[in-house]
Amino acid sequence: MKPLKTLQAAIEFFSDPVNCREYAVALRWPDGVACPKCGSKDVLFLAKYNRWHCRSKHAAPQFTLKTGTVMEDSAIPVGKWFIAMWLLANCKNGISSYELQRAIGVTQKSAWFLLHRIRAAMTAENVGPTMGSPEGGEVEADETFVGPNAARMSRKRRLALQQRRSEFSNQDPGKPLYLAKTAVQGLLDRATKQVRTKVVPNTRRKTLQDEILAAVVPGSRLYTDEMPAYWHFDGRFVHQIVNHMRHYVDGRVHTNGLENYWSLLKRTLRGTYVAVEPFHLARYADEQAFRFNNRATKDNAVTDEDRFALVASQVAGKRLTYKALTGKEGETSAF
Repeated sequence: MKPLKTLQAAIEFFSDPVNCREYAVALRWPDGVACPKCGSKDVLFLAKYNRWHCRSKHAAPQFTLKTGTVMEDSAIPVGKWFIAMWLLANCKNGISSYELQRAIGVTQKSAWFLLHRIRAAMTAENVGPTMGSPEGGEVEADETFVGPNAARMSRKRRLALQQRRSEFSNQDPGKPLYLAKTAVQGLLDRATKQVRTKVVPNTRRKTLQDEILAAVVPGSRLYTDEMPAYWHFDGRFVHQIVNHMRHYVDGRVHTNGLENYWSLLKRTLRGTYVAVEPFHLARYADEQAFRFNNRATKDNAVTDEDRFALVASQVAGKRLTYKALTGKEGETSAF
């Protein structure tokens, strides 16, 4: 197989269902196709139905490429899924559901659901403290607030938005809108150039410091601004503060790396997605972090196909249903 250097090459290649199947199998089952339910490799491919049959005795022995992935129960062909993954992984400012609707020929509602499931596949599995190093690895920590500009709204729209946001964040509806914005905390490892972001319920000391303690290796150099919530780490880090009232850079002490990342995130949210509810913000932050962490640098020549292949290799074992996405999971019908 030739490298897929362009979107056009990807469209031509994935227009063939056989190519889609072979590419997906190589990513998901490099050691041979295995049943997603029992793990058995004693499977039979049914070419007529484009699926496999597991010979082990259990319920629902047949499975497809979509079984056990974010694509499960989707009627959209795998080829269209792959093109959507390519676009979301490689468009620097993301792609809206309306753009994707026109590009691959699905409804806007299907495109919106599809994009959120791909974002779920982009989510990194951050386990344990991996940022920084005991030898003094440098880590930046900062937070930002995402939300609308209240000064540019009518009074009626401002009050309606305050009420809707209070329903998601359990905040006082009477709180000023600029204080009701959603907080996002970020950590940047300068050595690996990797960023972690997380939507946090508030910016209190315990909330922010718990996230840092869970992600940063003790002994690392931690750089923050003068916000009191970052004070008093009890000697676990070499903590240095830059006072933004005086200057933004003091030698190695600054948070400009994360400020650059926040500008990329907000440009995507304001320019492409326009309006993002707090309930969904975490997935949009994961999407931007994925592109940032897998960008091409002078030390790492990442290609568009590399980013796409990474997304496609992470779809297994993750599931996002429409009820969970819309906050209706667990509800029962009245009829």
